Amino acid sequence: MRVLKFEILGIIFISVFGSLLHFAFNWLNRFWLAGAFSAVNESTWEHLKLAVVPAIIWLILESKVFKIKANNFLFAKTVGAYLIPVLIVLFFYSYKTILGYNLLAIDISIFVLAVIIGQLVSHKIMTLPEFSQRFNGLWLLLLAILLLTFMLFTFYPLHFFLFKDPISGGYGIIK
Repeated sequence: MRVLKFEILGIIFISVFGSLLHFAFNWLNRFWLAGAFSAVNESTWEHLKLAVVPAIIWLILESKVFKIKANNFLFAKTVGAYLIPVLIVLFFYSYKTILGYNLLAIDISIFVLAVIIGQLVSHKIMTLPEFSQRFNGLWLLLLAILLLTFMLFTFYPLHFFLFKDPISGGYGIIK
């Protein structure tokens, strides 16, 4: 039950902190390092970062500050960190394809729903019998790759629809 409470707190943390990260780059005078962790434009890719970065920070808080001990912790949190952006993309482009346009209220709801699902899936994995601990290094590596990928593509975005800012038509940090 204790782990479930922290996963629910994680939903709140990720949702609130992710929402604040939407504005952090401009609040911090477009400082390049802030751009590595927050949205630098209105592209889908940059909005995915708003969930991934807080999810990884929450993982660190859970493990180091709150000293959460749960079965399969790193595996569970890695699955959640990967699942959230996948769900956001799936839900966002599904409803946008159906409606032909997007609505901010639905976009925010999708963000929160994806975070809820990611955290609950993480919790479910943590309630399973203990997996082999020998793969913990792999889960840490996969989390690092995920975070570094978001950082890298902020500064060197692909010219692909996920990375295109629908307002300016630009990619990455727009002058």
